[in-house]
Amino acid sequence: MIKAVISDMDGVILDSEKLYVRFWCEAAQSFGFPMQREHALGIRSMARPFAIAKLQGWFGASFDYDRVRDRRVALMDEYVSAHGIEAKPGAKELLEWLKANGYPVALATATPVARATEYLAQVGLLPYFDAICSARQVAHGKPEPDIYLYAAERLGVAPEACLALEDSPNGVRAASSAGCKTVLIPDLDDPSASLKDLLYATATNLTDIPHLLRL
Repeated sequence: MIKAVISDMDGVILDSEKLYVRFWCEAAQSFGFPMQREHALGIRSMARPFAIAKLQGWFGASFDYDRVRDRRVALMDEYVSAHGIEAKPGAKELLEWLKANGYPVALATATPVARATEYLAQVGLLPYFDAICSARQVAHGKPEPDIYLYAAERLGVAPEACLALEDSPNGVRAASSAGCKTVLIPDLDDPSASLKDLLYATATNLTDIPHLLRL
């Protein structure tokens, strides 16, 4: 029986994954690294040590992760300051439904807590979350299961009784390894074929989630 929901933020609740992809590429290219969309997609939700290994595997040992990331953060902050951030279609409706039906909800994101809180507040969704959990609060980020185990603990619910909402392979692996019933909601691509053995379900969008909870 599903008793709670744990959701990724970027690409699931917020329409922000496209910004990370854009600004990772722009930041890397500004330092002379030919980073493309497929590279940025490959490190979605990925914890720093894993991302460094992957990026240096693609671009060589001279790829300075922290320097490029700092540039990416600055570019994205500038954009969000000027244009704001948007919720994904159906996010508010889903969160309202979950609250009305007694499901506690936690966020499990690679984004620092302060930034995640700021973004959710901007789009009016912060009050719907019972816990905001960041990879910065656990020993290992995605694709390791730590953040989902921590989020379930914060909610006081066993991971096996949590529905996890994810859009990336790294997130799916993290949630599945934690024991959550993992739902893939594709955002910028559809990796469902390679992940099918890890999934409880695949959803077209957030409006499908109440149906899954009624099963």
